[in-house]
Amino acid sequence: MDSYRFILSGGGTGGHIYPAIAIANELKLRYPDADILFVGAKDRMEMEKVPQAGYKIEGLWISGLQRKLTLKNLMFPIKLISSLVKARSIVAKFKPQVVIGTGGFASGPLLKIASNKGIPCVLQEQNSYAGVTNKLLAQKVAKICVAYDGMDQFFPAGKIVKTGNPVRSDLMQVSVDGKAAVDFFGLDAEKPVLLILGGSLGARRINQLIEEKLSFFESLGLQLIWQCGKLYHGEYKKYNSNTVKVFDFLNEMNFAYGAADMIISRAGAGSVSELCIVGKPVVFIPSPNVAEDHQTKNAQALISENAAEMVKEKDLNTHFEVVFKEIFNSEERQAKLSTNIKKLAMPNATKHIVDEIEKLLKN
Repeated sequence: MDSYRFILSGGGTGGHIYPAIAIANELKLRYPDADILFVGAKDRMEMEKVPQAGYKIEGLWISGLQRKLTLKNLMFPIKLISSLVKARSIVAKFKPQVVIGTGGFASGPLLKIASNKGIPCVLQEQNSYAGVTNKLLAQKVAKICVAYDGMDQFFPAGKIVKTGNPVRSDLMQVSVDGKAAVDFFGLDAEKPVLLILGGSLGARRINQLIEEKLSFFESLGLQLIWQCGKLYHGEYKKYNSNTVKVFDFLNEMNFAYGAADMIISRAGAGSVSELCIVGKPVVFIPSPNVAEDHQTKNAQALISENAAEMVKEKDLNTHFEVVFKEIFNSEERQAKLSTNIKKLAMPNATKHIVDEIEKLLKN
């Protein structure tokens, strides 16, 4: 068999990078001789995370449009042209059989060049509300893998395959039993545990909320595993105690999920997909600062199935304690949320996406 060549492009946030790495790992499993190249944005986190995962990456000089008129926006046309030129040379040199885009700035120029050259391209849209880049690319690509129903409002229906979102492989392989997980964090196995997740960089408003509510949580007898994010660790690590464990980043997510009785989280697509597999009661606090408010729409998709609760940032002062207590005090409600969120899990998403890539290779 010839050794295949694949380019994966996506990044800017963990939500675009981890799915791309998961897809690359599955391709490598099926085609051990395959040549795999990543293309990202020069100054974003993929330039560090992808090599850590063992893959080569090339950086494009690209960034998104800001909402207001800034110097960055004036540079945008120059960056775009520079990225298209570099993408053209990468594609010409590497000669991929298939190109996969998982969203983020860099995937735009790369998939545009590849699809114009007639190379089959696969888009992976993580959110329930499609991003601008993916909407622009949809007409030219061969397949669009999605995680939610109703995506034909953004994309040609004939190209859509509902696969779900890839999640980190360590989650799939190891379910840690509750006692071992609680011991791992040095917590008391007799008391309930709340896990707080603010996304890969942390979430200022969630951190402020947790700080304000520490005595409220204490009054409920809760222990906390609090991932506050790299940017905020210096500010919040002072709250470390027997019952509150503060982390900048949680590398052992399977232990964190194993220990948790309830979870507070942002509603990025990757987090939502992971939490469906984990199957614990969740209160989502979506970030209002993302394009098209897609986190609120991601959370809404679960709430409509009675599979989670949501409190918007603007309502935290008035609604949070009420919503949280209502779940915490009712075992029946917790069980209902757990059962319903598990029903939405799509644990074989990565395999399903690579099955679609294989069909394109056969054609």
